[in-house]
Amino acid sequence: MEEFFSTTFYGNTVGAWATAFGMVLLSALAGRAIYWLLSGVGRRITARTAARFDDIVLDMIEEPIVLAFVLGGTSYSLSTLALPEAVTVWSAKVAYIVLVLLVAWLLTRLFDALVVEYVVPFVEASESDFDDQLLPILRRGVRMAIWALAIIVGADNAGYDIGAVIAGLGIGGLAFALAAQDSVANLFGGVTIFVDQPFRIHDRIVVDGYDGYVREIGLRSTRLETLNNRLVVMPNSKVANALVTNISSEPWKRETLILGLTYDTPAARLGEAMDILRDLCREMEGIDEERVIMDSFGAFSLNIECVYQIATSHDPWLKRGEFNHEVLRRFNEAGLDFAFPTQTIHLSKPD
Repeated sequence: MEEFFSTTFYGNTVGAWATAFGMVLLSALAGRAIYWLLSGVGRRITARTAARFDDIVLDMIEEPIVLAFVLGGTSYSLSTLALPEAVTVWSAKVAYIVLVLLVAWLLTRLFDALVVEYVVPFVEASESDFDDQLLPILRRGVRMAIWALAIIVGADNAGYDIGAVIAGLGIGGLAFALAAQDSVANLFGGVTIFVDQPFRIHDRIVVDGYDGYVREIGLRSTRLETLNNRLVVMPNSKVANALVTNISSEPWKRETLILGLTYDTPAARLGEAMDILRDLCREMEGIDEERVIMDSFGAFSLNIECVYQIATSHDPWLKRGEFNHEVLRRFNEAGLDFAFPTQTIHLSKPD
């Protein structure tokens, strides 16, 4: 057995390789032990405090700590081996970059958890929709900034010339701009929507033939939930350049009802029908009368036009149905007959 462990394999004995592997395994076990310790003892300690901040921090650092122990154990185990200089330098650079990315992952996890715990409830409780639109953009922006900074710091400290990379991006800027022109257009479209605010989250709009409610306004696209519960994702550049009708901005929704009464209806009864409509507009909540008139003499009916408005604080479909049902009930009670297409044929007797 001793002879086996003394065998040289890729410049190191089998025993040295086994020792290095054991160090990695022990570091993983140590990380799990720390994880269990934090999960058990740490949570019991933080549970005694009234604040939620320490619970959030503890929950967010558990997984990164395990990975940090594994990374540290792997780096140390490689340093104990006789490896080529190129491999040693390369492994050190990779370890540093992974460490920086691990820190970035921890920061983004902690940032998201704090936002969900403290900022989101405040935003949901506020009456303004401005913060509802701003929060998703800020969350994405902060996460992107953390990851971008981590990549730059990690690559720079690992020995890579970031200045040369940036200069190379400048040389290839034209090709990049041509390839990313749609993304840039969507980004500026999102900024335009955010600044001008032609609509807000939860508004009902009509854009490019789609009628629905705005569910999310992002940096690249706007998500619209149509009236049949389908999700439509539209590029911001298209939305910013389209004709948008904001239905939610209307304080009232106009409705027109045409009723036809039979021709044998006396003038007094016709006036009674119009009075019923006026009374109904005054009595029903959320409905305001615009006009009730004798509109025309139809081919087979005396037509009454009732134009009324429904407050957008009410569901327009439900309110319209409620109004129509009440019209039918009151007209039936009053004995007013609705007309329907009829023809009267006179036959003359032959001489």
